[in-house]
Amino acid sequence: MNANEEQLRKVLSLLPHGAEFHFVDRLLELEPGKRGIGEYRVRGDEPFLRGHFPGDPLMPGVLLVEAVAQLAGVIAQCDPAIPPLSGLKLTALRAVKILGSARPGEVVRLEARVIGRLGNLVQAQAQAFVESRLVLSAEVTLSGEQVS
Repeated sequence: MNANEEQLRKVLSLLPHGAEFHFVDRLLELEPGKRGIGEYRVRGDEPFLRGHFPGDPLMPGVLLVEAVAQLAGVIAQCDPAIPPLSGLKLTALRAVKILGSARPGEVVRLEARVIGRLGNLVQAQAQAFVESRLVLSAEVTLSGEQVS
């Protein structure tokens, strides 16, 4: 395991999701607390693909939103100037545009940038791409509990 993989596993453990619901496989770039780029490979064996859609599987748009929100959470949780928030979750969406999807075997490139923080709230702008094609853009808000 390389340093990026180890860092990703550590930071993903600060999110409330179980391993089977992680949608960030790799970190390509990370500026802690500011921005990052990650990837998720649609393997084809994910349970959600069986019903979305039989014979023509697509990663659901709502899971693309979840993937960029998780990347935003990773970025926020590793900010060296601010302690991690407990139970960080997606709590609001704004300006969401689902412009495409991803199929089994495709790699989704996730990009997020933290644009604001206020107390236990984190706001980020995010995008997802398949190859060079924009498939999602959104503003996400995450919230958690401040640990004292």
